Amino acid sequence: MPLKALQVEPMSLQVFYTRSNFGVPEVNMDSWQLTVGGLVDAPGVFSLDDLRELGESTEVVTLECAGNGRTLMEPVPEGTPWHLGAVSVGEFTGVPLSRVLEEVRSEAVATEFVFTGADQGVVEPEGMINYAFSLDAEAALTVGPLLAWGMNGRPLPPDHGAPLRLLVPGTYGMSSVKWLTTITAIDEPFTGHFRLKYRYFEDPSEAEESPVGPVRVRSLITRPEDGATLSEGVEVEGVAWSGHGSIVSVAVQIDDGEWFEAELGPSGGRFAPTPWSVDASLRAGTHVIAARASDEAGQAQPLAPVWNRYGYGNNAVHRIRVTVA
Repeated sequence: MPLKALQVEPMSLQVFYTRSNFGVPEVNMDSWQLTVGGLVDAPGVFSLDDLRELGESTEVVTLECAGNGRTLMEPVPEGTPWHLGAVSVGEFTGVPLSRVLEEVRSEAVATEFVFTGADQGVVEPEGMINYAFSLDAEAALTVGPLLAWGMNGRPLPPDHGAPLRLLVPGTYGMSSVKWLTTITAIDEPFTGHFRLKYRYFEDPSEAEESPVGPVRVRSLITRPEDGATLSEGVEVEGVAWSGHGSIVSVAVQIDDGEWFEAELGPSGGRFAPTPWSVDASLRAGTHVIAARASDEAGQAQPLAPVWNRYGYGNNAVHRIRVTVA
């Protein structure tokens, strides 16, 4: 996704980033069904029509890959070589996951729910597997997660998980399982391949092997573009978001000067980013502009990347270089 396309409103699918661990599966839309079982009182099988009868909710959501910004780490960790374009904003429509779980009356002993997609691939050492990820029971039963069948007012596109995907606002994209086919309630920690891989290994800011979870606070400068040539007066704009709560401030720095507060605009929703802007007067020459966000949980972006083995959660301060003619 080009950074200049990032905004608080839902973005066109032409610029919306896509990511999956396996290829897009062939799904028979006519015969597709969602099976919900495991430790539930009333296992169920649901068609899309069945799910629609349970109600509908629409949310504007910031969706970000856990590896966004990976190439800004030194040395660059293994994984998809994302710069800063693995984040987008979309409007998703579906039924709250909690309503589906109420229908099957999940038992009190269930501690996690495993979500399995139709996409398959070969991994080591397991061999051929389907993509699967889990949520703990507390997270699954909140009002946040959606079983989404629509995106930006239209049916979910194949690249984004048609006919149904899990969407977990506030967490990185690996938990929002696409091409969803099965939900299974279990009473022990899920040890699937990707649940064990998406962890912070060798990250000094986290407990060793702690799971990758809520999105770390981040701001990105969307205008001007990195490398732009400007006049002396320029408005610097961007967006900020966090999986730990609302954005409370964004500070901007010119070169190595003092940090000063940007003006925050209204967010597009509880899971949408917050816009910010500031007017800057720049002398002729080359300048570095930096932006640093803080959230209501008291977290602020680190000034430099914090390295970990797979390059997850790099939310270091964003800097761009511009020239004033």
